[in-house]
Amino acid sequence: MEACDSRLLPGGRLRASGRVAARAALLAAVAALASACAPPASQEQAGGAGAAYDLLIRGGTVVDGTGEAAYRADVAIQGDRIVRVDRSGIPADDAAEVLEAEGLIVAPGFFDNHAHIATNIHEYPLAENFIRQGITTILATLHGGEQPYPLRDYIASLQVAPNVGFFAGHSFARQRVIGLDNRDPTPGELEEMKRLVEETMKDGALGLSTGLVYVPANYAKTEEVIELARVAARYGGIYVSHMRDEATGLLGSVAELIRIAREAGIPAQINHHKAVGLTQWGWSAQTIAMVDSARTAGLDIKHDLYPYTASSTGSGVLFPQWALAGGPDSVAKRLNDPELRPRIEAEMKDIFMHERAGNDLSRVQFRTVRSDPHYDGKTLADLARDRGLPLTLESGIALVIELELKGGFSAIYHSMNEDDVIRIMRHPYAMFETDGDPLGHGIGYPHPRSYGAFARVLGRYVRELSVIPLEEAIRKMTSLAADQIGQPERGRIREGMFADITVFDPARIQDRATFTDPHQYSVGVHHVIVNGAPVMRGGALMGAKPGRVLQGPARPALASAG
Repeated sequence: MEACDSRLLPGGRLRASGRVAARAALLAAVAALASACAPPASQEQAGGAGAAYDLLIRGGTVVDGTGEAAYRADVAIQGDRIVRVDRSGIPADDAAEVLEAEGLIVAPGFFDNHAHIATNIHEYPLAENFIRQGITTILATLHGGEQPYPLRDYIASLQVAPNVGFFAGHSFARQRVIGLDNRDPTPGELEEMKRLVEETMKDGALGLSTGLVYVPANYAKTEEVIELARVAARYGGIYVSHMRDEATGLLGSVAELIRIAREAGIPAQINHHKAVGLTQWGWSAQTIAMVDSARTAGLDIKHDLYPYTASSTGSGVLFPQWALAGGPDSVAKRLNDPELRPRIEAEMKDIFMHERAGNDLSRVQFRTVRSDPHYDGKTLADLARDRGLPLTLESGIALVIELELKGGFSAIYHSMNEDDVIRIMRHPYAMFETDGDPLGHGIGYPHPRSYGAFARVLGRYVRELSVIPLEEAIRKMTSLAADQIGQPERGRIREGMFADITVFDPARIQDRATFTDPHQYSVGVHHVIVNGAPVMRGGALMGAKPGRVLQGPARPALASAG
């Protein structure tokens, strides 16, 4: 290994001069190091029962999660904690087990700021599509649908590989109290919604989460959300939101989030910050300026993103939200009403043109068509061709209405621009998420982000495009996200920290899932450790379930919370 070690300066630092040059040289040198020194998968050493450490990661390049420069060091773990980080090296005989990391990056485990695991993580306890990206903590921020209730009972039942964190769902509370009605809650109903949020916060939720683009949350006025956010704030919670409109109403939606943060006295976070629709491309410059302005005014505003130019959600986003009130029977009644149907179609045309697909039906790619699974993975244009219809907006709208009346569909919408993705990614307070689903390999037709988001950041945007330096990408994936939910003992490679660690090859890490072939695991992650226990070693899942539920408060709770 001497040829490999000669690439390092004494003290383990990679040679570079100047801030920018240092980062570029670091990434190039580590990549060269990894290519020249193919690491063994995993090597167990018989340190014996009296070994000082349970686990030792030897020979790796540490990127510690703080944004500081990488350095060569060995990392020792005892129990669930990092107990020693030594640049001069630790003898293999000092540990019961050794993982060789020559040529690899040793980083804190990654935090996924939003994934759809709130009520189903127990069905996928190994979370393989997440673990293989290096993710060790998954946050179940809620945009719609159910939440675990009571949360305390669900928490007590979990045995899973990654750490997880839960939120109180606005949509859950609203639907439980007033259903899908398009109206304000009565004072009594609002109090019941607040009680549900309070109960969930007491049970360990990290904050309040909203999906204001979706029914029924879309029917809530800002004042309703502020009232619920105040409850979460009393218990040290944060506010996380899929905003009301990410297209033509994007700027107003960011302003609404900032208002909620200010009036509720709560930190706020934009989930999957984006600018949707051709006419909004470039608006991220304005939304980022709004975030910066709010932060300058003293508000704690952050955001996250996934590194793709396509979103994924249900067919309901193609309809005016008022038309969806009351559920499927009410929707069918409106669509069959000769007076309402033209109004719905006219508003759908505007949604297509300015928010989702323009006039290109191929930009709507079906994930799951309930009435005809044959079209899973195909596009709205494919369906129109098969019906012998022209590829016009009118044809597309007619087909979408037909499918909605038969149960609807979920789809991938190719409606974003990579320049906006890059601009948001570079912001110092931007974090990352998958917006993904726990998956059985080969089942369904998922968005590739479920398999590849974090590996894509490190492969495409760090290594290939040099959008952000490696150390900065890791900071956004680790310490920035850990601090956001009040977990300062995670997200860092430091002595005394919890041992959530990801070891990966910087020259090889890459997403492989695509929009046409999504069921492909990311490559390049070698070892993943959660709370001191290897859940993946040498690229093989171990079957271990050492994950813990990270409970609130995310910020110091107010004394009045009781």
